Amino acid sequence: MDKLRVGVIGVGGRGTLSNNWLHSKRAVIVGGADVSEKQLAGFRERVGENVFTTTDYRELLDRGGIDAIMVTSPDFVHEEHALAAISAGKHVYLEKPMAITIDGCDRIINAQKSAGVKLMVGFNMRCMPMFRMMKGIVDSGTIGEVKAVWVRHFVGYGSQFYYHDWHGNRANTTSLLLQKGSHDIDIIHWISGGYTKRVAAFGDLDFFGGDKPNDLRCPECDENSTCTEAVLAGLTQCAYRKEIDVEDNNVMIMRLDNGVKASYLQCHFTPDYHRNYVFIGTEGRMENSEPEGKVWVKTRRANTWRDYSDQTYEMKPITGDHGGADPVITDMFLDMVLDGKDPVATAVDGRMSVAAGVCGAESMRNGGMPVDVPAVSLK
Repeated sequence: MDKLRVGVIGVGGRGTLSNNWLHSKRAVIVGGADVSEKQLAGFRERVGENVFTTTDYRELLDRGGIDAIMVTSPDFVHEEHALAAISAGKHVYLEKPMAITIDGCDRIINAQKSAGVKLMVGFNMRCMPMFRMMKGIVDSGTIGEVKAVWVRHFVGYGSQFYYHDWHGNRANTTSLLLQKGSHDIDIIHWISGGYTKRVAAFGDLDFFGGDKPNDLRCPECDENSTCTEAVLAGLTQCAYRKEIDVEDNNVMIMRLDNGVKASYLQCHFTPDYHRNYVFIGTEGRMENSEPEGKVWVKTRRANTWRDYSDQTYEMKPITGDHGGADPVITDMFLDMVLDGKDPVATAVDGRMSVAAGVCGAESMRNGGMPVDVPAVSLK
């Protein structure tokens, strides 16, 4: 196979990730499915008016001449779409989170194993230069053996990203600990070299939600000129509507299977947006600053040459969406399918990130009781 023929389920939003294949010598986009005619029109405009489009993803899967499917639909249909694509014998790029339940992830893993197709989970943070560098620093032994990880996620766009649309309802996301947090939990797992085995968490809906009608939209609201969360275009459902029940302020502690202790803090009403990671090892500490584009490494006494100085790494200019990650991860998918290389993130990686978030949600909704993360259920 010289050129991978790709179909896209969910052509809007993260579906635009497929734009990286528009001029590829190794891939061609041959079709797209979406429930929105507006999104399909935009897809045809990008890809070409002759590309196949449909509002029924089954029609896309039934067509010949498709080798792989990119699943970039909303979270609550990831499982359905991934299982259908696997059943149709297609290789799958599956956007995170893999599913919104642990059982859903296990069903995907077992289906992939049975079908023998290839699957990669879209953890594009593994492809961001800053986090690839941090992974390299840890793997080099510079800070010794990792023992603790602290992560603070300042979600300054929490309103625009999660509370003006379907994300604010548990039925669609389970929790933002797995929806938004799946990236962060995965980076903790990836860099520290283990999976979460036990969690405890606290969280509340401290800012969003309220008593506004579920059908209220910002443009029609009498308070849109004074409301700090008002948006007049795009996703415009009221961020203070009654149906919102997903916590916007979360704290989770985790014990990994390799003994690492980690903490993850996530707040959706901060004034700024960035992720701050701290990895503490037996010989030093590493910390990043996304706004400054820097990573600091401080070393403790270890009777080696590293005792003599600390280091500051400054990121070089990068291009490409998502901090330069999107062009990299789409190339890696082609490397996996066409060249037989390992995926940047496996189905098990995706499942363990979701499982930690699901168990965290269970804990915080039951008074913070510790919850053990179940092992993968293989059949």
